[in-house]
Amino acid sequence: MFRFNAAISNLALEELPLIGNKYTWTNSQEQPLLERLDWFFVSVSWTLNYPGSTVHTLSRETSDHYPCVVKVSTDIPKPRVFRFENYWLLHDDFIQVMQHGWNVPTHHMDKAKKLVAKFKNLRRVLKAWQKTLSNLATVIANNKTILLFIDTLEEFRDLSIEEWNFRLLMRENLDKLLQQQLEYWRQRGKIKWVKLGDENSKFFHATATIQMKKNIYYLSPKFSGPRILQS
Repeated sequence: MFRFNAAISNLALEELPLIGNKYTWTNSQEQPLLERLDWFFVSVSWTLNYPGSTVHTLSRETSDHYPCVVKVSTDIPKPRVFRFENYWLLHDDFIQVMQHGWNVPTHHMDKAKKLVAKFKNLRRVLKAWQKTLSNLATVIANNKTILLFIDTLEEFRDLSIEEWNFRLLMRENLDKLLQQQLEYWRQRGKIKWVKLGDENSKFFHATATIQMKKNIYYLSPKFSGPRILQS
C-alpha cells in the first residue's frame, strides 16, 4: 500500500470526489459492514480541462457493490470580475475617458469613502467604454486587408497622393493596434518559470479545484451522509 500511494503521489494524480453514498460495498448483513473499495483518479491535465468531473453512485440492486458513473463536465465558472486591460493605456481616447470617470462628483465627506466612490465610478465608466470598443483582432484583420488591397492596386497603376497618404495612415494605425495586441497578450501571459522555478503550479490549481468541489458537496446542508447500522 505504501508503494501504491507513492505511485499516485509521483504521478500527481487527483482523486475525483464521490457524490451519493459514502461507501461503495456492503456485506448485506443485518448489521452491515460498509467499505469504500472504489477510488477514481485523474491526471492534472484532466482536472484542468474538465474541472467539473465527479463520480456518482447509483442504486444497488442485486450486487453487493454500488455501481458508479463518472460525469465529465467542462463548465468552467467565470466570475464577473472587472479586469483592467493594460492595452487601454495605448488607446487614444483612454485619458479622456479616465478623466471623465474620475471627475464624476461624489457626495461623501469622508476622504476614504470619497476615494472608494471615485474608483467605483471609474470602473463603471471604463466598463461602459469597453463595450464600445471594436474587437481588436477584427480591426487588425481589416487593416491588413485594406493594406493588401492598396499594395495590389499599386501593381497595376501608380497610386494617387490621397491613396499614398491613406496607406501611410493605415500603416501607422496598424502599428498602434499591433502594440495594443502585444500588451493584451502580455497581460495574459502565464509563463512565470523564470520567477517560480520548477514549481508545479498546475498541480496545486488542480488540487484546489478538487478540494473546493468536495467542500461544496460535503458541507452542503443537503448532505446528511449514509445511514449506518450500529452494533
